[in-house]
Amino acid sequence: MADRPYHHGDLRAALIASAERALAERGPSALSLRELAREAGVSHAAPGRHFKDKQALLDALALTGFDRLTGRLEHALDTAEDTGARTRVLALARTYVGFAIDSAALLDLMYARKHDSRASPQLSSAVERLLDTVVRPIIDGQAGGEIAGDDPGPVAATVSAALHGFASLNAATSPEKVEESLAEVVRVLFEGLAPR
Repeated sequence: MADRPYHHGDLRAALIASAERALAERGPSALSLRELAREAGVSHAAPGRHFKDKQALLDALALTGFDRLTGRLEHALDTAEDTGARTRVLALARTYVGFAIDSAALLDLMYARKHDSRASPQLSSAVERLLDTVVRPIIDGQAGGEIAGDDPGPVAATVSAALHGFASLNAATSPEKVEESLAEVVRVLFEGLAPR
């Protein structure tokens, strides 16, 4: 039997894509660099050039997820129908919940790695970028008098927790029902957040 080749066109990207599929199908405990190498058609040592161990692969996978989610959130905010805070928060909510439902295993991994004391500086930066994106419409809404409060952090944490919980509770719900319910959740948030 011939040895498997060591080189691959873009092995790092192929390993991350394969790991994401395996994560969704079998969970993080089933991920194996050796198995991913076999699937990519390279030697079992080849992934070591990109990931020193499984934890490094999980960090890279989480980083990919945070970058993808943040990019989608930024796009949703930048292309919202109008600049009102409620419209922008609803656009952000739709995007976040869609990602959370479509990529539930990846999102779980992202949050697990985020809280790991061994998380890489790159992962910490990606989390900060995500948080900045979530806070942006809150700050704008406060500046425009649409959202009460001086410190946007607790408001953004409330919105984030509501959306994350909503996604968890509605993972198996039809997209139409999710959309209807999500709009109602944002309405309730805004009625509770509006200046009095």
